[in-house]
Amino acid sequence: MNKKQLEQKIAFLESINDQLNTEVTYIDQLMKLIGFAGGVDTVKATATEIIKKGYTITNLPEDKA
Repeated sequence: MNKKQLEQKIAFLESINDQLNTEVTYIDQLMKLIGFAGGVDTVKATATEIIKKGYTITNLPEDKA
């Protein structure tokens, strides 16, 4: 690749990075709105705990409320 091609590739990758950052920020805001205080970080921690406890989508504990 020559310099111009590399610059074009960098510009393309920067654009994709901007789009992904925007999406993650939006998802983080949505998660906070529905009660995950830490946003995506809280969702990841919650999912990790669910997995550690061995739950799957077919064997989640029933809501006792």
